[in-house]
Amino acid sequence: MKESTSPDMVLNRLREGMAAKSDSELARKLGISQQSISSARTKDRVPDSWVRAAAERFHLSADWLLFGIGTMFLGGEGPREPRPAYHARAWHGQGTPDAEPERFLATDGEIIMIPMVEARLSAGGGSFETSGSVERHYAFRMDFLRRKGQPAQMALMRVDGDSMAPEIQNGDAVLIDQSQSAPRPGGTYAVSVEDMIYLKVVNAEPGKLVLTSHNPAYAPIAVDTRGQLENTVRIIGRVVWLGREFF
Repeated sequence: MKESTSPDMVLNRLREGMAAKSDSELARKLGISQQSISSARTKDRVPDSWVRAAAERFHLSADWLLFGIGTMFLGGEGPREPRPAYHARAWHGQGTPDAEPERFLATDGEIIMIPMVEARLSAGGGSFETSGSVERHYAFRMDFLRRKGQPAQMALMRVDGDSMAPEIQNGDAVLIDQSQSAPRPGGTYAVSVEDMIYLKVVNAEPGKLVLTSHNPAYAPIAVDTRGQLENTVRIIGRVVWLGREFF
């Protein structure tokens, strides 16, 4: 018999408390991928953030979730309606909605989970679009994001290449607001050109877009927006935040 604190038992209690009939339904309600659930079972570890999220939104006892101690619901009150979810839109390269991350209440404001999509933005010579599926979610304060744009239109992506160095480095995470697709002078944007995705400073000139890098080793790219090429160029959104990991 498995111990009550084993990751499998914790996941089973998460499913029970969140009324999830399968791991895929549990993943959807947590705003993560089903692969993350499978990985947690394989690695024998359940992230604390999953337990906190479930306890907050579904009014569950953390002691019960983690250790099987006491009653399932806070205060022994029984099930209540879950807190409302906030739906942010993930990016598939075509601006289609995908993920449905949850919104949680923190002591000092609301927290929204923003999707990180698997496709990478090229800050180099251009990279092929690969996959727009959601890799994971990251927490942001709602009031912080509202000052920067439309949270429901935001998605995170990784940067590939050094053409935007030193300001933006290879491997950085950038937050893209898809509601801001009209270029402002000097703004940094994700731009789709045919089957390439670029991260560049974008300036609009008559009949063309000029994509400029911060790194002087990379020459500007002039993209014709007239005639047949008009439908092959699309500004996906503006970069409104940058995150970097240090190892």
